[in-house]
Amino acid sequence: MHDIRLIRDDPAAFDAALARRGVEAVSARILALDEYRRGVATRLQEAQNRRNEASKSIGTAMGKGDKDTAEALKAEVAQIKDLLPALEADERQHDEAIRAELARLPNLPAADVPEGADESDNVEVARWGTPREFAFTAKEHADIGPALGLDFETGAAISGARFTFLRGQVARLHRALAQFMLDTQVDTHGYTECAPPLLVKDDAAFGTGQLPKFAEDLFRTTDGRWLIPTSEVSLTNSVREQIMGADTLPLRMTALTPCFRSEAGAAGRDTRGFIRQHQFEKVELVTVCKPEESAAEHERMVAAAESILKALELPYRKMLLSAGDMGASARKTFDLEVWLPGQAAYREISSVSNCGDWQARRMNTRFKPEGSKKTEFVHTLNGSGLAVGRTLVAVLENYQDEDGSVRVPEVLKARMGGIERLVPA
Repeated sequence: MHDIRLIRDDPAAFDAALARRGVEAVSARILALDEYRRGVATRLQEAQNRRNEASKSIGTAMGKGDKDTAEALKAEVAQIKDLLPALEADERQHDEAIRAELARLPNLPAADVPEGADESDNVEVARWGTPREFAFTAKEHADIGPALGLDFETGAAISGARFTFLRGQVARLHRALAQFMLDTQVDTHGYTECAPPLLVKDDAAFGTGQLPKFAEDLFRTTDGRWLIPTSEVSLTNSVREQIMGADTLPLRMTALTPCFRSEAGAAGRDTRGFIRQHQFEKVELVTVCKPEESAAEHERMVAAAESILKALELPYRKMLLSAGDMGASARKTFDLEVWLPGQAAYREISSVSNCGDWQARRMNTRFKPEGSKKTEFVHTLNGSGLAVGRTLVAVLENYQDEDGSVRVPEVLKARMGGIERLVPA
């Protein structure tokens, strides 16, 4: 959500920022609605003031015995009372229209976000690790996974496409990865562990930006709730409609949850394998902070996600997303892309975004700076620390051997009950 004062103060700059994201100019339309609404509000206030003045004057006229004046004033008050509901409805209708216009707009990109329309314009910021050189042709996880317990056929038989049934060794490795990630974010990086709801109401999905524009990307229950696409929705909305104390910020939260996505916008992409599923697990990171802290918190959050990849010794690169490739709620996003030798390509495994005050305005979440009587909107950030399924894919491909077995990363061995290698059945 945007502050309409930004549009009033400099509509050209607002439209120019939206244009960087491929969005057409909207300032003229919104300002026309705003001008009309403000005019209605002025007429409403004037009518209310006149009603109050006339009501007081009735008593004065009656006290003087001036019945004609009193009756005329009564008639005027009655006429104004008849007019007020229409003015109130008109103001409310235009308030809602302006809010709807603002709600559908993406966040404005930060000044240092690269220009560009899509992922081809993203900029590589850093690279870590050297991809392993194989003495054999590395296979994709979809080829070696089934013999290790990655059962695509049973998942599809039970639930349809983009569902997978994990068994035995690979299920345990998946669990070990998830617990390792969660423990690291809590014990090493100081995030507070949470276990949030997986179903949310409309207001929560609106607050983080999934609604109204991206409803088709979600799953909805018959009673009108939404399955979370990421625990960002639940964690961020845990502070909705609050005025937070400055001493409680920054607030850092993490959760390991199932996530559910319809993948409506990804038809035909990654249909093979475990990369793009309707149901998956993810360790999410969310930070709520003061505006002046958000840039540093963004770097801190990216580093927390990177630490998992480094501990697992998985080569990756850090990408700064272009204006056209960012999610709607983000003003700046870093993606971490892990090396997958089976595909001979880097693939996204974490996306970490600074949303500024865009989500806070939708949730009405503020804080009171020390020594100030006025409140300000907080800044929110979110990111993956990491996506568990995609990390499992990366481990299977990077730690595979020619016989189809997969070595367990050193950092996970203590969590594997003595299993040091996944062996094909």
